[in-house]
Amino acid sequence: MHYLPRPTQLHAAPRAPRHSLARILALGLLALAARLHPVSAAEPEADAAWLAEHYTKFEHRIAMRDGVRLYTQIFVPKDESQAWPILLTRTPYSLRPYGVNEFLDPRGSFEQFARDRFILVRQDVRGRHGSEGEWVEMRPYRTNKKGPADTDESTDTWDTLDWLVKHVPGNNGRAGIFGISYPGFYTSMGMIDTHPALKAASPQAPIADLFQGDDVSHNGA
Repeated sequence: MHYLPRPTQLHAAPRAPRHSLARILALGLLALAARLHPVSAAEPEADAAWLAEHYTKFEHRIAMRDGVRLYTQIFVPKDESQAWPILLTRTPYSLRPYGVNEFLDPRGSFEQFARDRFILVRQDVRGRHGSEGEWVEMRPYRTNKKGPADTDESTDTWDTLDWLVKHVPGNNGRAGIFGISYPGFYTSMGMIDTHPALKAASPQAPIADLFQGDDVSHNGA
């Protein structure tokens, strides 16, 4: 388990790189360590209209090193009082609703992070929904990469973060990644050969062995 730093570290200006084990704290502890402000009865419900009021939504197809483009939703706070950190989740599931003027009702961690003004990024992985490329179940990590055609979830995460810190307005050059279950697997893969901007990662209950319980093959069917 790797741990996310406190939000003050993610929100702070970039510092000289340190050993990855020393700079990564569990995202699952973020709410506790960060003293994220609670939602009071006086605050409006965080529905789609609330999100549209406080965030600008962008859609991009970000090119990976082999030319495959991955569909990416980016929610940028309209609050320009400071630069904000990026929080990425990568998923094989649908990112509905699609369209820059279509906003989801934020729930759970998405709502809390939105209230704390993170730049929220969601991405369809290769071969899924809005993204190009071939879908591979639990795509394995490539240990011997010889060129741009040798891609995996680690390189896709690296390329995505590299594009985000260079092109998303109002970001502070620091990023975290998190996910639960299958998105937790992508978080785990994204922690390997990490981009310098990645300061925090939390793979929560990631899938690890699809043969255990025969969840995918179903006895060969």
